[in-house]
Amino acid sequence: MNAVRKFSYTRQSWPIKGRFAISRGSRTEAIVVICEIAETGDNGAPIRGRGECVPYPHYGESVESVVDQMDAVAQAIINGAGQAELQSLLPAGAARNGVDCALWDLEAKRASTSVSKLIGAAEPQLLETAYTISIDTPEAMAEACRRAARPLLKVKVGSENDAERIRAVAIAAPNSRIILDANEGWRAHNIAENLETAARSGIALIEQPLPAGDDEMLKNLPHHVPICADESAHVTADLDALVGLYDVVNIKLDKTGGLSEALIMRDNARDMGFGIMVGCMVSTSLAMAPAMLLAQGADYVDLDGPLLLDKDCPDGLTYEGSVVHPPSPALWG
Repeated sequence: MNAVRKFSYTRQSWPIKGRFAISRGSRTEAIVVICEIAETGDNGAPIRGRGECVPYPHYGESVESVVDQMDAVAQAIINGAGQAELQSLLPAGAARNGVDCALWDLEAKRASTSVSKLIGAAEPQLLETAYTISIDTPEAMAEACRRAARPLLKVKVGSENDAERIRAVAIAAPNSRIILDANEGWRAHNIAENLETAARSGIALIEQPLPAGDDEMLKNLPHHVPICADESAHVTADLDALVGLYDVVNIKLDKTGGLSEALIMRDNARDMGFGIMVGCMVSTSLAMAPAMLLAQGADYVDLDGPLLLDKDCPDGLTYEGSVVHPPSPALWG
């Protein structure tokens, strides 16, 4: 590596339309960290790679912890460390995701090619994404589903009286496939009723009904509706413990620590018979762009983060209803 590198990061806040609410609480802004790695190209022109990550308090992360981790690897990155070295320099999580995606973006721009070609994949195609409905009263959620009128809805549940919510949204959106995301909010006393109500209501998928580490009972419950692991599934090493409990795994770059590990996890999960969902945190198109590559051929795609914001980053992805277009090189990759 002869090029001189510069390494930097910035914290950004993006207002959310209204509020975003799940079983653990609500918020009105998305806090992200942007990592940038810059070099001077062979022709003397500057090139830069960028990656966006979302510090997630539920996983013990904060903006401060993420930038501390980035500081810890800054000199190694400046000295030329790449994606392979990064896997051992940082643990899985948001910080590694930001750096890993920036390195992929930089490599593609240095080689005047695309990340899809670098990973040996076909150019990304249009995808249909889910659209998220925040948890609220059954009546308010039903109205939100009617207004959204999307072919695939991801409905946040995970509280008491979820059976009423499930019935309400199913009636309000008869032409939509519905994913229920409980965010670990169900318990032994209500999971059987909620699973049965979901099956009777024609729900397509149920995401993380029980707390991670407390999901062994899923082995003995009927899976009339497929059940997807989210908080229980971070990296490839988690997959063995999910066999017999879950039917689908939700792969997110902020959990895997970037595109490098996510690609390995996706391929291993498929080989093990799991369905694939590719999800996101609430963030801008810069975070969605690498996930677009990962989501090609996925069974479920949930990359609606920018749709939940008041505005998106420059050169953002193009959304036509629920159809999302691949990123432009000006954005990423």
